[in-house]
Amino acid sequence: MKILIVEDEEKIASIVEAYLKKEKYSVTVASTGTKAIAQLKQGYDLIILDLKLPDIDGEEICKLIRESSQVPIIMLTARSQEDDRVRGLSIGADDYVVKPFSPRELVARVKALLRRTTGGKTILSFNNKTLLIDISGGDIILGDVKVDLTPTEFKLIKCLCERPEQIFTRLQLVNIILGYDFDGYDRTIDAHIKNIRQKIDKPLKEGSFIKTVYGVGYKFNGCLDEI
Repeated sequence: MKILIVEDEEKIASIVEAYLKKEKYSVTVASTGTKAIAQLKQGYDLIILDLKLPDIDGEEICKLIRESSQVPIIMLTARSQEDDRVRGLSIGADDYVVKPFSPRELVARVKALLRRTTGGKTILSFNNKTLLIDISGGDIILGDVKVDLTPTEFKLIKCLCERPEQIFTRLQLVNIILGYDFDGYDRTIDAHIKNIRQKIDKPLKEGSFIKTVYGVGYKFNGCLDEI
C-alpha cells in the first residue's frame, strides 16, 4: 500500500518513513504543501499530514483533498487543545496525532485506519463472495466469471467499493477518476456507471452494487464480507 507523508521537519519525516518501510509500505515524502498537492495525482492509500507547513496550512490541504477524495488522513500537529483536534476531525481528518509522538504508535494507527477503510486487504469480497475485487491486481470476479472493465471503470468501482455506503458526488468522482484537469462534463460519470452496471448488475438480475443517490451522486451498496 502507498502512503504519502507530508512533513517539513526532515528528522520526523525520515523516522516515520523508516518505520513504515519496515512494515513493507511504499512511502513518498513531501516537504511542502505544494509538493504534496502535486503528488496527489499518484494516488495513495493513506496520507500522514503535518498541519504546520512552510507554504500552505495543512488544514487547507486537508480541505482540498476532501473535495475529491476519501483517502484516509492522519494529521500530525503540535497543537494539543481539544478545539484544534475537533476542528481537524471536522474538516475531514480520520485521526489526529499530537507531537511529540511514538513512531510505533503512529504505525499502529496507520494499520488500524487501513483496516477500517479497506480491511487491510488487497482483495475485497462482497455479498457472500458474489463479487471479488482485487485492488492491487485490477481484477473483478462476479460469481466464478472474470469481468472485463476498462481502466476508468475499474478506477471508478475501486473508489466506490473501498468506502462502502460513502456517498460520492459526480464532481468528486470526476476529480478522483479523471483528474482535476478533465475538460468534460460531470455527467460523463453516469455513462461509466451505466457500463459497469451492464457488466456487474445485469448478470445478477437482482439488486445493484452501485446505488444512485438522487440529486447527489452514487455509493457502493455491497456488503463487505469478513474474510
